[in-house]
Amino acid sequence: MATELVANWPMWASLFVILCAIVAYVLDRWSMESVSIGVVAALLLLFTIPGATAFDGTAITSADLLSGFGNPALITIMALLVVGQGLFQTGAIEGPTKALVRSYGRRPIYTLCLTFFAVFAISAFTNNTPVVIMFLPIMSAIAMRMNASPSRLMMPLSFVSILAGMTTLIGTSTNLLAADAYRRTEGISLDFFEQTPMGLMLAGVGLAYIAIFSRYLLPNRDTFAQEIVPSGKQFVAQIEVTHGHFLVGQSPVAGMFPDLKDMTVRLIQRGEKAMLPPFEDVELRVGDLVIVAATRKAISDLLASKPGLLQQIWQGDEDEKVDTSVPQLSLIEAVIAPGSRMAGRTVEMLGFRRLTSAVVLGIQRRSRMIRTRLGEIRLEAGDTLLLCAPQTVFQELRTSRDILLLEWSQKEIPVTAHSLAARLIALGMVILAATGLTSILVASLLAALAMIVTQCLNTRQASRALDLRIFLVIAAALAMGTALEKTGAATLIANGVVTLAAPYGPVVILSTIFICVALLTNILSNAATAVLFAPVALEAAHTVGSDPLPYILAVIYASNCSFASPIAYQTNMLIMAPGHYRFSDFIKFGGPLLVVMWVAFTIMAPWRFDL
Repeated sequence: MATELVANWPMWASLFVILCAIVAYVLDRWSMESVSIGVVAALLLLFTIPGATAFDGTAITSADLLSGFGNPALITIMALLVVGQGLFQTGAIEGPTKALVRSYGRRPIYTLCLTFFAVFAISAFTNNTPVVIMFLPIMSAIAMRMNASPSRLMMPLSFVSILAGMTTLIGTSTNLLAADAYRRTEGISLDFFEQTPMGLMLAGVGLAYIAIFSRYLLPNRDTFAQEIVPSGKQFVAQIEVTHGHFLVGQSPVAGMFPDLKDMTVRLIQRGEKAMLPPFEDVELRVGDLVIVAATRKAISDLLASKPGLLQQIWQGDEDEKVDTSVPQLSLIEAVIAPGSRMAGRTVEMLGFRRLTSAVVLGIQRRSRMIRTRLGEIRLEAGDTLLLCAPQTVFQELRTSRDILLLEWSQKEIPVTAHSLAARLIALGMVILAATGLTSILVASLLAALAMIVTQCLNTRQASRALDLRIFLVIAAALAMGTALEKTGAATLIANGVVTLAAPYGPVVILSTIFICVALLTNILSNAATAVLFAPVALEAAHTVGSDPLPYILAVIYASNCSFASPIAYQTNMLIMAPGHYRFSDFIKFGGPLLVVMWVAFTIMAPWRFDL
């Protein structure tokens, strides 16, 4: 026994390093990036020791351990993140979601079901993190219309997007990583819809569980959701009509200007002449100042649909041509503090832009609606300003004693002029990959490049989408998977699973692999779990002489069962604050769902895989 331990010491050392990595990830005392780099460094150091070789005596080189950084699956995931950022940045998904909220008053149950269907359908073909971000305010708005706590809808939102991810090859990064292991080991590539039939059945079981038990197992907890929903208060805003402006030549229809949707025109200033409503036979000209009363949402929607107007306001010139060098702009609300030095002075007198590096888009006063030019309004303590600037400016203004930033109100302005292009690019990527015209890697890289070329997002926004934590965690997991495979540790674990479950047949082996992966994916990240268990599952299939396809699909489905922990998946972390959840809420609602999925897989596997 001692001789065997000594002979196989590289395998046991590798298992020790991997166990330490799992413990470090779970304890969360260090950042995931630091742990990932530490794991890779430890494995590199381990296999420089004389005698530290693979089980067949061949050397495990640094190139083997670092190959994960250039892994096609990892590059595909990074490209998909850029595509998802492009969809989010352009507001490509926002239009349909607004229609859902508007229809809730007429058909509430139908609208709620349609909303979750939209989340499911979109998440099946794109990264689900931006999808959940996009639908968070929608769910908050629906919860308010239902007179219910958002905690009843936020966790289902995350879980529905996760369930959708197991239905197509690009649904989540997990699927791509497991498929890559299958390709390297078996020399076979998974089809785009290989996992779809059983994935849809499992998702159907999960959706039924959510629909039935969410009302019993989810908390009904008061939250700060009302702060997430855009405010309905009215701001006084000002639009200057310049050469080539979209308002030049516009006339009112029934007292309203069609291109100023959801805005009430309070005053038109033409030189020294102030024109008040009703506006009869008025045609807007270059040089007119249009004073409007509008909600923050209406102002944001106008600026998002007219990127040239937004940049004109920011740069202070008359050119409405879109300039991609302009930084990403955000909106935030700020209150004039009591005793502020700004009180009693106008925006123009203050030189507000020079003083704060932010532009005032609107002013709201609770006591009355103001009807005058924006620059002539004397500020008062308690006034709310709608500010526009890059995020870095708002970070610097946090320390100001003159204005108080309402942090929850900060939101980037999507440039919706490119939303159609973003939708077409994402659709083209799916068609290319699904039809087999190109590989998923090529399709995703082309789509990411197209997002930048068509100005759906600039290079800075694209680089911001490349999550370093995801990159390092997956690369470290691939290094650990290589060590498991080459030292024979995967074979050892697979033999252990087979020895325990083999007397009961292949269904029990598959079921055992599923529950082991499902439990571990809620402790580790799902990507790391898939990479670690893919070689183990494939080795188990070889040991019993079975078709490896059901085994790799079991890993894919199980590693997507990230329901019982908020740290298991990014979308779970996103809905923690809006839903005001505790860790125990995920165990209470997500734990039984994990068990239900395990039982459903065990029942369906014999029929699906003809076992």
